[in-house]
Amino acid sequence: MKNCNILITIAIAFGVFSCKPAVYHHFTQAEARINGTDMVEYIKVLASDEFAGRKPFTLGEELTIAYLQQKFIELGLEPAFQGSYFQEVPLMEVVVKPAETMHVASETGGLLLRNLSGFVAFSRKVQNKTIIESAPVVFAGYGIVAPEYDWDDYQGLDVRNKVVVVLVNDPGLGTGNPELFNGNAMTYYGRWTYKFEEAARQGASGVLIVHNTLGAGYPWSVVVSGAVSPKLYLQDDGGYAEFADLEGWLTTEAAVELFANAGFDFHELAKEAEKPGFRAVDLNTRLWFEMESSFKYDISRNVAGVMPGTDLANEVIIFSAHWDHFGIGPVIDGDSIYRGAVDNGTSIAWMLEIAKAFGKLENRPRRSIMFFAPTAEEQGLLGAHYYVKNPAFPLEKTVANLNNDLMLPLGRMRDVMITGYGQSTLDDLVEEAAKRQDRVVVPDPNPETGMYYRADHFAFAKVGVPALFARGNVEHRVHGREWTAQKEKEWLANNYHKPADKYDAETWDMEGIVEDAKLAFYIAWKLASSNKWPQWKEGSEFKSIRESYMP
Repeated sequence: MKNCNILITIAIAFGVFSCKPAVYHHFTQAEARINGTDMVEYIKVLASDEFAGRKPFTLGEELTIAYLQQKFIELGLEPAFQGSYFQEVPLMEVVVKPAETMHVASETGGLLLRNLSGFVAFSRKVQNKTIIESAPVVFAGYGIVAPEYDWDDYQGLDVRNKVVVVLVNDPGLGTGNPELFNGNAMTYYGRWTYKFEEAARQGASGVLIVHNTLGAGYPWSVVVSGAVSPKLYLQDDGGYAEFADLEGWLTTEAAVELFANAGFDFHELAKEAEKPGFRAVDLNTRLWFEMESSFKYDISRNVAGVMPGTDLANEVIIFSAHWDHFGIGPVIDGDSIYRGAVDNGTSIAWMLEIAKAFGKLENRPRRSIMFFAPTAEEQGLLGAHYYVKNPAFPLEKTVANLNNDLMLPLGRMRDVMITGYGQSTLDDLVEEAAKRQDRVVVPDPNPETGMYYRADHFAFAKVGVPALFARGNVEHRVHGREWTAQKEKEWLANNYHKPADKYDAETWDMEGIVEDAKLAFYIAWKLASSNKWPQWKEGSEFKSIRESYMP
């Protein structure tokens, strides 16, 4: 009896919801099946030359989704979408041919900005020819309307038939003031997607975001690579008529020239834009630009399998990791296949191994578990956004989303980094799971990059579902923090969205991703074995959304 009590005490200490020690024993047996060898085998296939970069609308998509379906069947998962593992996602592919120059002129003279070196331009509006002719140019600060922060960069401004120039990120980054927006941590108002959306709501005919690496979270080369590739959008019955004719980016250098040509100091105005009460500035400049667009309509697929629960099978916890990448693209160092081994092969492997572990449990948990591989993440989280509008389980029955993206194979980490730390009570479960592995929870040290708004979990958060993005990424157990930060910096500079993102047996160490998979397995097992619901914390912008539809 004494030994039994000790075992029960241990089980309770680990937070197991059943008083039976055997339950925890069966869990640890299933957890032990997660391994790096199997992860590598998944990645070798997904990032192979044969899969050609896994771009939607290509043979690479067909091979990828067939492979995922095969794996889901082998893992014992049931189809998520009315007898199918596939959810059709109607997309529109847009190929733009911008003019090589953008002409701007003020009373003091004219200026030609060069495509790719000074600006990039595109449009989602369904029209074959875009002509901007003598449109007034206005500087609208950060291009933000945020009543909760008492902030309106468009106050008193009519931007119809005008081109607005706005800054990337939000005012908190520039000042570092924690009382201004969210300080250094980007809010959704800082994302380029929001700025295009807001300019459209204001009726602008064009919007140009001024790039800088700190504010965007990536260098200009990433902006260029995204611009020269065909863009994907969800199909829209109205042909995106409400959006601006021109969407694009300027380099900081081009913005400096544009403002100087109009007699303004860009850096001075950018500083003014950080201050509450800033009002837009008419640059006394007009802009001319032309662009041709062609459109292709097709269907891509989300892929998902479900492990049904028992008495709470109508409630679901969703794991997600996008399957897509960039396919065949511009040649870099003699290579044109954008294989996406890390982005996002490692995360797909993470998810598949967790699915395997759930299949090895002696008893299924109470709630259902969905394993979801959305399409077109690289084009703006399109597959995930489509899913939350057309979910397999109602949102009010969706307990949580656990997502991962771009998991670097650097080895075991001392930390568990939560991107979006402080948003929900899922953080508390991460703390519990981290202690099992002798790890510590840390916030993302680079919150200014806005990663919480840049991966598929954001689609769930935006509709109120508590969403977690957590993995080891800050402090290597052997080499420490500085080494880890340098390795991440090098990888982003040399591999991110480039053909160099491929499997490397000599340098890859999967054991950190294995630990991350075991951590996420534990969190989901705890949630799935319970009837408790994670909650958004006070101050989260998603709390009221969730409360608006929950019983």
